Amino acid sequence: MKVILTPKPINFKLGEYINKGFELLKKDFGNIFVAFLVCCIMSIIPFCGLLAMGNLYKYLQKLNRNQAASPGDIFDFKDFMPYFILQLIVFGGVLLLYIPLIIVMAITGGMSNNNENPVAVIFMIPYMFLIIVAIYYFVLRGFYIIPLVSLKGIKEIKEAWNISKVMSKGNLMSIFLFSIVVGILAQIGIIACGIGVFLTMPFLYTANYFAYEDAIQQIEHDEITEIGSKNEF
Repeated sequence: MKVILTPKPINFKLGEYINKGFELLKKDFGNIFVAFLVCCIMSIIPFCGLLAMGNLYKYLQKLNRNQAASPGDIFDFKDFMPYFILQLIVFGGVLLLYIPLIIVMAITGGMSNNNENPVAVIFMIPYMFLIIVAIYYFVLRGFYIIPLVSLKGIKEIKEAWNISKVMSKGNLMSIFLFSIVVGILAQIGIIACGIGVFLTMPFLYTANYFAYEDAIQQIEHDEITEIGSKNEF
């Protein structure tokens, strides 16, 4: 069966993703917790943080579909290159954003020994705001890059970025609010002397997984089913 993707703006169901994330976590907490720990361990390896996350979403997909899955599956380096390239692009982008700031600080610092140079302050405040806005914009626009690479096997980062831009169109505020709510809920464990965060952090991944899974289902197009539908007329 050939399934192709038809990128379109997603009907973002914030509440549904949170509820399903809780249900999956409650249903199989032990295995998900172990998989989360394995993900954390793999993230220690240089340039493997995003790869570990992507593999964790693969694991959650298998678990949700009642397929054979093992936390050890997270140590899979098949998608290393796409994520490696993505991390290089992110690093380069952040570096470009900070270069003007570094230059201004160096020039104004050379002009005056006073650390409270007004020229630097006047430039830094609005520029730092622009940096934060730019980072959040690209993060939200690229919200679906990880599932497109891990769950749909798209290896070209440019292609994944273009599809993600279309999928997130009109949903930036919803994705932003979803990220804040899920992040807060995932951090609740800090109340328990910080140790409990390891019990609540897996929710961040289960909720994100359902956001990704639903979005991909909305853009999937079954070519064989479509042909069969046409033949009925």
